[in-house]
Amino acid sequence: MNRFKLSLLALIASLSVSTMGASIDHIQNYSAEYGGNPAQQGAINVGSTVYFNPAGLMRLENGTYIVGGIQYAFGDQNMSQGGRDFSTNLSSPIPNFALYKKTDDGAYFWTMGGVGGGAELEYKDSIPLIINMPGMGQVDGNDFLNSANLKGSNIYAQTTIGKAFNLTDKWSASIALRGVYGKRTLKAKARTNGLGTFVFKTDGAEIDSEREAVGFGGQFGLNYAPNDKLNIGFRYDTKVKLDFKTESDYDKSNKIATVLLGKYPVYVDGLKTRRDLPALAALGASYKVTNQWTTFIGGNYYFNESATMDRVGSMNVDYKNGWEISVGSEYWFTPQIAWLVGFNYADTGAPDKSFAATEYALNSTMLGTGVKYRPNETVEWTVAFNHYIYDSRTVNDIKYEKEISSIGINFVKKF
Repeated sequence: MNRFKLSLLALIASLSVSTMGASIDHIQNYSAEYGGNPAQQGAINVGSTVYFNPAGLMRLENGTYIVGGIQYAFGDQNMSQGGRDFSTNLSSPIPNFALYKKTDDGAYFWTMGGVGGGAELEYKDSIPLIINMPGMGQVDGNDFLNSANLKGSNIYAQTTIGKAFNLTDKWSASIALRGVYGKRTLKAKARTNGLGTFVFKTDGAEIDSEREAVGFGGQFGLNYAPNDKLNIGFRYDTKVKLDFKTESDYDKSNKIATVLLGKYPVYVDGLKTRRDLPALAALGASYKVTNQWTTFIGGNYYFNESATMDRVGSMNVDYKNGWEISVGSEYWFTPQIAWLVGFNYADTGAPDKSFAATEYALNSTMLGTGVKYRPNETVEWTVAFNHYIYDSRTVNDIKYEKEISSIGINFVKKF
């Protein structure tokens, strides 16, 4: 492994992306209905209550329900520095599935889907690449390149299994076990030009790295329905400890690699790095203004400060706690067709130190709308679209920007 390659790797130490606008690694797109109305924390409905407010399952009719859907996120990420733009297209499917059975005595539920990250990115024309060169100080590494291609992914999958039950005729609760699987991959290839070949004594560089982790946590919920119009839901997801183990392909006998990997150890084969999925508290309410019209409000709070994030050895990045707030509306024009609309604002809590060349969590505003269709009493379809407006941010003379939209479809069948 050569000097240029390791300088490149030092700048892209955590290639990942959060496709949506929640906090750090978290996403909230557990079902397509969120895209049309993100204020699902206190909602009572057949398509998304199992994900966002499982204690509220006790307010549904008895029966067995199957829920399935997929969302497709698309857009771009862009960084600019010194008059040069570095951009990539984003394309990511996010599936969801749930099975639950509700009786008078309780509700058993099982869900599967995305809980964080979610996209694969490919930068075909390099990234901002300011590196330190002995005797030269800081230089633009792209001046030494003919080409540089970087591809990475960041995926967190979650499954929950639990039970909801009544405490009184107005209060219900839920408890569940969560399992989370995280995977981060990185492949980088670079080819030097004539000057680069002379300086770095090589005509190219490559790396193939993969990091995986498995963790477990708990989920607790409460639901309060004082009357037929108002419903209040609460959910707490505990922190999930994740130790990512690196499997990396590089020349372990190279002395320069040994020295430089001591400085940038995230790519040492066999290394473990902590990046927990932070705890989350969700609170929301829904209110039936009329039999046709229901309004929603909700919020999430992410306990990033209590999680260990990006720890290598004794060093880790200190994130601030994140939060978001949502409002929404659902109006039934007929017994078969409803219109959804919603708004969400998210503050990620990401500090400047966390911004890497291809990983950055920007604050965002989300606007969504959608349609529900019930052809009969046992089937429901939801189609939704949303668009995220991200705040741009400049860190160390690099301007970070995103623009992402998603479209989703959800299906529910009751037996």
